[in-house]
Amino acid sequence: MNARISCLALACATLLGVSAPAFAQNGTLQFQANGEELTTKGFRAPKLTKDGWALKFTNVYVALSDVTAYQTSAPYDADKNGDIPVKSQVALPGMHVVDLVKGADKEGLVPVGQVQAPAGHYNAISWKVTPAKSGPAAGYATVFVGKATKAGKTVDFKLVSKEGATYRCGEYVGDERKGFLAANGKSNMEMTFHLDHIFGDASAGAGHDMNKTAVGFAPFAKGGTHTIALKGKHIGHAGEGHCNVQWH
Repeated sequence: MNARISCLALACATLLGVSAPAFAQNGTLQFQANGEELTTKGFRAPKLTKDGWALKFTNVYVALSDVTAYQTSAPYDADKNGDIPVKSQVALPGMHVVDLVKGADKEGLVPVGQVQAPAGHYNAISWKVTPAKSGPAAGYATVFVGKATKAGKTVDFKLVSKEGATYRCGEYVGDERKGFLAANGKSNMEMTFHLDHIFGDASAGAGHDMNKTAVGFAPFAKGGTHTIALKGKHIGHAGEGHCNVQWH
């Protein structure tokens, strides 16, 4: 009976184009997004926007597509702006519109999706940010909704952007290493979004390189809906690891 079951399993694996040993070596690779505390808790003193506004977000929508994890033939250096040296790769199908505020767990992580993948060390990740086709962010790639406060004045705001980008990142940089997938196990890959590259950081000082390029909040001080320019801002990371960014 056991031999018959083994033969059937082998036959099924062959029909699927996967050898039985390779099939048994798969695990579950989970993709997650993280806006960190500036998204979930907002900009609060002493870390206000570069122009002194406190921000509290109700929603931060990001539309993600072409999310792909890689095992590389050599470590990927995002600062050199080249292609990822692919040894093997696995992609998450479809577009995924995430809410970095309401979708976040207590650690700030938002589940994006998961795939079955061969065991190994996934040490690079890429994704695109493109306009959503439906839902609360329809027509936009990135949407910020919330309240801003400064000097006793509070305004409601909605900031929208249609700008798309492709991010290519090396290994996650943080308190722990990620992407190690064991056979029949689980591991995760993180897409991290740094909002201080958009709104700045008052505690860093006006001369900080980030504050020189950050938008701040002053252009939107009247409240309401505005288009925000994100091109050129290094928003996406892998933890603290830098990414190569191409805007489109």
